[in-house]
Amino acid sequence: MRKLPVLLLTAALLLLGTPAAHPADNGSWSVRPATGPSGERPSLYLFAAPGTTLTDKVTVTNKTAKPLTLRLYAADAYNTPRDGGFAVRDRTEKQRSIGAWARTDRDTVTVGPRASVTVPLTIEVPENAEPGDHPGALIALDERVEATHRGALAVGVRRAVGARIHLRVNGPTVPALSVEDIRIERHRPLVPGTGTSRAVISYTLHNRGNVTLAPAVALRAEGLFGRTLLKRGLTKLPAELLPRQQVRLTETWEGAPQLDRAEVELTATAKGTRESAAVAFLAVPWLLAGVLAVLVAAGTALWARARRRRTRTV
Repeated sequence: MRKLPVLLLTAALLLLGTPAAHPADNGSWSVRPATGPSGERPSLYLFAAPGTTLTDKVTVTNKTAKPLTLRLYAADAYNTPRDGGFAVRDRTEKQRSIGAWARTDRDTVTVGPRASVTVPLTIEVPENAEPGDHPGALIALDERVEATHRGALAVGVRRAVGARIHLRVNGPTVPALSVEDIRIERHRPLVPGTGTSRAVISYTLHNRGNVTLAPAVALRAEGLFGRTLLKRGLTKLPAELLPRQQVRLTETWEGAPQLDRAEVELTATAKGTRESAAVAFLAVPWLLAGVLAVLVAAGTALWARARRRRTRTV
């Protein structure tokens, strides 16, 4: 069987997926802010007014026994739509903030075996920069393609590591978090009580403001007469939701009602913001619904027939 060539950018940037507590490192090389008077810094935390220029330094360390040549570039950050992980734009994508404002004094850097090179970093914040948070990263990319195989596919992989940049531009900060587009997909037995049921609740968590948020979401479901069917805090959430980003998330409700009218409410909170949204659904087993539909149809037919007979008699 002929193997198909596929080019993938490695998931080494997943080192950025959780709040950085240590310098970004993939085992072969690392990228970190240069050590300052206060010691090591896992990320660059910067504040600036519009129209100002910031300068800093990053250190690239080669942990291998051979020289490494890496391409350096800055990139905007975003939340992955699937799980809200921290990711960065590819070098070929359009950059709008950090990726457009930050630059190093060189495009590539060659680092000797088990050595480090410190590179100056400049960030020019434009006069019209929006206030609030502008997350991004400085990426060190190995442009060589490493061949590997995954089943019938021949896969080319490029590896990259990035040091986070957290820039806040001075001005009004507006935290705004919302829950949108709640949908419920139900799985239930044909006959009530003959099996288990569950509901999959999907929703969009949207940061509509200009600051990074650490969201929390509470789920509550009420049945007829205000009975509490479910109440819990959700755990499958992004650790940080970046400004103007949204993610689509799901939550499974095991033992969802098989015969009830329920209202599901989601309440999203973060520092300085709180918003709720709700959706109602009618839990009726398919078999029961079918029987009721047949009975209604039969009753309607009998009523129509009787009416026609009375009309002919008159």
